[in-house]
Amino acid sequence: MKRIIEAEKSVVVAADVIDLNTLDELVGSVRDVPGIGAFKLGSLLGLCDLDCAVTAVKDVMGAGFPVIYDPQKGATDIPEMGAPFAEALAWSRVDAVILFPFAGPKTQEVWTEACFNRGLRVVVGGVMTHPQFLVSEGGYIADEAVERIFRLACDLGVRDFVVPGTKLEWVLRIRGWLMEELGDEEFVLYAPGFISQGGDISECGRVAGGRWHAIVGSAIYKQDTPEKMREAARRVTRQIVA
Repeated sequence: MKRIIEAEKSVVVAADVIDLNTLDELVGSVRDVPGIGAFKLGSLLGLCDLDCAVTAVKDVMGAGFPVIYDPQKGATDIPEMGAPFAEALAWSRVDAVILFPFAGPKTQEVWTEACFNRGLRVVVGGVMTHPQFLVSEGGYIADEAVERIFRLACDLGVRDFVVPGTKLEWVLRIRGWLMEELGDEEFVLYAPGFISQGGDISECGRVAGGRWHAIVGSAIYKQDTPEKMREAARRVTRQIVA
């Protein structure tokens, strides 16, 4: 199966911005930065015009440049919503979608299959980066649900996974499950939570394995000039590519 990003390691720019003008500026600022592997478009742009947002990225970065959509959080609805969701994304020409299937295994199965049927790659996560998320942290989501989500994703044919860059013990645990299910290096990890949320790219790289991509957003797009955005992107790409 073709990878979402051909490079072994890269930076995925998380465009959690609210309008197309800001997106245009961001894309233009990082277009020539080596080590940018994909753009991740967030739910705010989805509320505006996802098709136009995808066009804004691909017109500058190239038609084959990967665009990942993150609905924040996908697969948290009834199973029947999976097919229209996948069809809308395919119409908007995104290449992959991130799912956090907290609505249960049936929704996970149906939404994953619907996305595959529409030619979308699926990236699955189960742990968010912020405090008080899991029960053990004082949150709502059961710790044991995480393992079930990742193992079922493997059974469904998923090979791309989101791990929390701020919680290295969970990166190690999840990678262990994936190696049991799929074998070493037969999967790709994506990790958000760096810089503004306190995650350390170098430390995460030491436990994430050979194929992983750092998802970096506000540390780039919150810079106040295109030049500063470009330099911020260069700083983070140098860390992960090195």
